[in-house]
Amino acid sequence: MVCTPSPVEILRNKLLPARVFLAGRLRPLGVMILLVTTGFVPASIRAQDFDHEPINYAQSKANNAVSRLQTRLEDGTTKLASDDQQGYLAALLTELDIPVSSQTLVFSKTSLQRNRITPRTPRALYFNDDVYVGYCQMGDVLELSAADPELGTVFYTLYQETKQPRLVRQVDNCLQCHGSTMTRGVPGHLLRSVYVDSAGFPMLSLGTHRVDQTTPISNRWGGWYVTGTHGEQAHLGNLVLSNTPEREPVDNAGGQNVTDLSKRLRTAEYLSPHSDLIALMVLEHQTEMHNLLTRANFQTREALFAEVGLNKSLGEPLDHRWQSTTTRIESSCEALVKYLFYCGETPLTGHLEGTSTFAADFANQGPRDPNGRSLRDFDLERRMFKYPCSYLIHSHSFDALPKEAMQVVVRRMRAVLTGTDKSKEFAHLSDADRAAILEIIQATKPGLLDDPK
Repeated sequence: MVCTPSPVEILRNKLLPARVFLAGRLRPLGVMILLVTTGFVPASIRAQDFDHEPINYAQSKANNAVSRLQTRLEDGTTKLASDDQQGYLAALLTELDIPVSSQTLVFSKTSLQRNRITPRTPRALYFNDDVYVGYCQMGDVLELSAADPELGTVFYTLYQETKQPRLVRQVDNCLQCHGSTMTRGVPGHLLRSVYVDSAGFPMLSLGTHRVDQTTPISNRWGGWYVTGTHGEQAHLGNLVLSNTPEREPVDNAGGQNVTDLSKRLRTAEYLSPHSDLIALMVLEHQTEMHNLLTRANFQTREALFAEVGLNKSLGEPLDHRWQSTTTRIESSCEALVKYLFYCGETPLTGHLEGTSTFAADFANQGPRDPNGRSLRDFDLERRMFKYPCSYLIHSHSFDALPKEAMQVVVRRMRAVLTGTDKSKEFAHLSDADRAAILEIIQATKPGLLDDPK
């Protein structure tokens, strides 16, 4: 395989004169070449590319935890029971192995069933490593999304009133918000922090924050209930505004270190009385990690697909490797590796503690090395996790990265963990951190960090 700096000169000299190159019938090729050579994809195009070759998002068959449950429902090997209060919710969580302790409550009208959502009737979210479930009181449907190794996030609905439950895949409406530049240009998740009025409407004139692990605590959880203690670290959770504030910052003293929501809503209407602080923080890490895994997967496949088309048009061998292809793959993988190692994570300035059993439930899933260590072990004093490497390296989505992407990711992980790369982006990792993470990965995922082939 030969690596060539750029195809632009060859196109000028070998393929077509510039005036013909810009002719109408060849313009799509020109667009494709622009995207390949620059590695930059305009946001308006990126948000739609996944519905075409090589991804074919809408047409491709899904293979994830939710699609497999639907297969079991169809062949009769699984049945879902419905109750009078939350319908199929409890049975669905059991079948998908989602802990009730993962419950978080959001009261901003920022989702599909916004008419059901108010500060008195928040939407409940539940999740595990692969699946997210949304529930609204008196809602028509349960909303689900699943991390699909090949398709990224896939969305489903389950109607509550039907006697024969069916998980229906959604490929249009959900992507208006969950397939945009806000989700890295791929089918993914978006968590926002907003100021909310007494009816649950976002007060967008006051600003909004897209939230992940790098977001300052002071900007998180607007429009969400938060149960747990966090010392003097202030946030925007549990805050309902009766009118537009005249000054910034907004006084939210009453929303801090809240451990009981019973005066704010009827907690008996939900499976849990909590909206656990630690669950919220894990949710924020995980959703963005899934977005970046999907982005690295898609961009690698798209770059390779475009390269084959370019090589055909130039009469080059199909496996001829352009530097621009390598650059595009490495760029998306580098963003993934940085997030995987919690680069830029907001530091904690005091101890965090939730109110449910979520932290224990989450940590107990392992896997653990011979010394009892796991990537799921929490710190919650200085940072979220004791060993800053994402537990999602054990996920199907990580394993499904294309070979070319996995080679880059593994090479970069090795460089960071062995100390070859001690650049400032990874300076938060001490030598002890790197050694511990390396040992945990070698024990719990043997072979991952071997020399890439």
